[in-house]
Amino acid sequence: MSDFTTSRQYMVDCQVRPSDVTDLRIIDAMLAVPRENFVPQSKRLTAYLDLDIDVAADGQPKRCLIKPAVLAKMLQAATISETDRVLVVGCATGYSAAVVAHLAAQVFATEPDPALANAAARNLADLGLANVTVSTAEPAEGDRAHAPYDVIVLDGATEVEPHKLYEQLKMGGRLVGVFATSQPPRATLIARSPADFGSRVLFDATAPVLTGLERRPAFTF
Repeated sequence: MSDFTTSRQYMVDCQVRPSDVTDLRIIDAMLAVPRENFVPQSKRLTAYLDLDIDVAADGQPKRCLIKPAVLAKMLQAATISETDRVLVVGCATGYSAAVVAHLAAQVFATEPDPALANAAARNLADLGLANVTVSTAEPAEGDRAHAPYDVIVLDGATEVEPHKLYEQLKMGGRLVGVFATSQPPRATLIARSPADFGSRVLFDATAPVLTGLERRPAFTF
């Protein structure tokens, strides 16, 4: 067993399972995806720590793989089925999309940084995950070309209500992400019904805010 395989097992046993993640499909997916492949070579030894790991090039806006347990708990709440079409928003180098690819029929992933989007596509192809399509797009815009979706996963936090993403959900569809619209930030599930969008707070969580989903500064005189 390689050091990274051992680290992956420890991540699941010491971070994911103790966070009340009991869905065996998610656990198996996180054991199957080599997280070290999705971080820069210089940060590979941190790949399985309980951290948000910045994967952006030096001088570029921060882009992170969010904490494994936060991702796993959100995916469990989203109840992704093997027939679902899923949009992963702000996929960075593609780790979250790779995990979701083990759960869903089709995955569409967006990333605003073209270099990271290309890296994500390469990483996913290297793992033979042919059910994922990566495109370059701003997180707030989603991916209307492939909408509607059964599930939308925010691979990060939002400080505003992402209304354009809500509109890309099917009826009965779910959106999950960390909402920092108030304090403390909380992972939240949004569900679309014919009448409205309902929300359910899942748990307190922090994650880096996705580009374009930041709160606008208040105007002052």
